[in-house]
Amino acid sequence: MSQLNYFTEEGLKKLQDDLNHLKTVERPSISRQIAEARDKGDLSENAEYDAAKEAQGLLELKIAKMEELLASARILDESKIDTSKVSVLSKVKIRNLGNKAEMTYTLVAETEADLKSGKISVTSPIGKGLLGKKPGEIAEIEVPSGIMKFEVVEISR
Repeated sequence: MSQLNYFTEEGLKKLQDDLNHLKTVERPSISRQIAEARDKGDLSENAEYDAAKEAQGLLELKIAKMEELLASARILDESKIDTSKVSVLSKVKIRNLGNKAEMTYTLVAETEADLKSGKISVTSPIGKGLLGKKPGEIAEIEVPSGIMKFEVVEISR
C-alpha cells in the first residue's frame, strides 16, 4: 500500500485540474505529433518521430504518477487544526533570532509547497524543525549554511 498524501481542498482541485489538462490537451497533442511524424516516411531515421515517442512516454509516466497521488489523496480538515502547536496547515509566524526578521509561512504537503505564496513543505528542513513547536519555543534548524534559530511567535489557521 502506498503512503497517504494530504491536501487542502484547493491543492487537490489543482492536482485534478492538472491531470485533466494532461489527459485532454497534452495527450492528444502528442498523438497528433506522432501521427504527423509517421506520415513523413521512414521511421528508422525520423528524429521527429523519436522525439514525439519519447515525449509521449514521459507524459504517460507523469499521468501515472499523478493518478497514483490522487488515489492516495486525503483532504485535511482545516477546522480541526490544533493551533496550540505547529502542524500541517498551521500558519506560523516565526522570528529569525540571527537577524530579527519575522516571516509567516503556512506548512503544507510537499506537493503544494510554493515559497512565493508563503507555503513551505512540512518535509523541508524548516518545516520539519517547526513541527510540534509551541509559541515562544525556539526551533534550531540545520540548513546548508549551518544552524539557524527561529522563535515561534504565533500559530493560526
